[in-house]
Amino acid sequence: MFWGLTVFMPVGVPYLAFFLLLFALLAAGGWRERATRLRNSPLWWPVMAYVVWTLVVLALGPFYPQTPSNLVHGLRIAATLLMALALTREEAIWALRGFLLMALVNIAVILAHHALGFQIVEAWRGVVMPVGNKSISNALLFTIVGATAAVFGLAALSERHRWQSVPAFAITLAVVVIIFFKLDSRTSLLAMLLVIPAACLHQWRRRLGVLVLSMILGGAVVAAGLWSSPAVQQKFALGVQEIEAAQGGAVSEGSWVVRYYMYRDTARMIIDRPFAGWGIGGWTEQWHLRGPKLLADYNMPHNDFLWMGSQAGIPGALSLLLILLIGVWLGWRRHDLVGRCAFVAQLILLIAANANSALRDAQIGLSLLWVATIYLRLAQEPGDSWRGLLPRRISAAVSGDAPRPRPL
Repeated sequence: MFWGLTVFMPVGVPYLAFFLLLFALLAAGGWRERATRLRNSPLWWPVMAYVVWTLVVLALGPFYPQTPSNLVHGLRIAATLLMALALTREEAIWALRGFLLMALVNIAVILAHHALGFQIVEAWRGVVMPVGNKSISNALLFTIVGATAAVFGLAALSERHRWQSVPAFAITLAVVVIIFFKLDSRTSLLAMLLVIPAACLHQWRRRLGVLVLSMILGGAVVAAGLWSSPAVQQKFALGVQEIEAAQGGAVSEGSWVVRYYMYRDTARMIIDRPFAGWGIGGWTEQWHLRGPKLLADYNMPHNDFLWMGSQAGIPGALSLLLILLIGVWLGWRRHDLVGRCAFVAQLILLIAANANSALRDAQIGLSLLWVATIYLRLAQEPGDSWRGLLPRRISAAVSGDAPRPRPL
């Protein structure tokens, strides 16, 4: 729960939670049960392939000044996955409680800050305003909260207690306002716009008429509520202008300009050495040789698969991609609410890994990967693994089970 409570805080606190949980797992015992749980997970062999290939490339490839830090971050990704998957159901529920509780507290803090204008302590600045990659991390975490609320709202629409969809969709709307107008995250807004239709597809995939109607209505709402906003149009128009300028040879620190050059030059790195890459830590060295001098200070390519592909070749990139795709598939194959929540969380993680360094950058990856894998861990439990997280009546309503009558 401590790690769940700290995911919105500066990166040092989630790192503390990481090591405290690692120590707790080692000290608590029950290793055989946890090892069996990990070995039975569909993610076990993909994670092992990712780790083994990283170590093989490390042993055979060149050594760079950035090799130690890149190796640590690469192994930290695997450790975060394995620790989350090793938790018992009850431990995962407590982690989820911590995350959702702190998310609701932060939403209330943002609303109070906007309405009353009181000062925010330094640790909370990344929650209420753009402050580097930590704000991107917080926006993506809010996106998971908003998508989760939308999943619960969509489930409530299919049940008798449709009024329960109102507070759920209110949370989703609040999250959209926060991630776009307060934290200024186009990646998070894009993820939200993609995962909510995906949640509809997951819920009504066996009811074609309802699915088509929900897509039409959802598209109309998005077009009327978001795309008609001048602020939305301005930001996406700016992105298109930045790409056109970069294609014409202009260099600036505009978000999409940076990504244009990073993606182009990193793809060329992979083409030059497709099998084993340039070695662990080799991206920075090559970027200094290939990239524009104005952008030389960057140490990651804003795409985790390009990062892994440039350093460990196509096999390394595919091993990382396979981990995330299996996570999405595990959520998709469950037809219930638990599977839907895991599906949208893993989809957000996949989108973020494509549009940013959501795994390599600890400011994002320590929190986002942890939360998304907690969702996935609960999806691997049989039955309604979220039961007990919410009050009994709410849990029964959103899962479609009528509450038991009280004895007279």
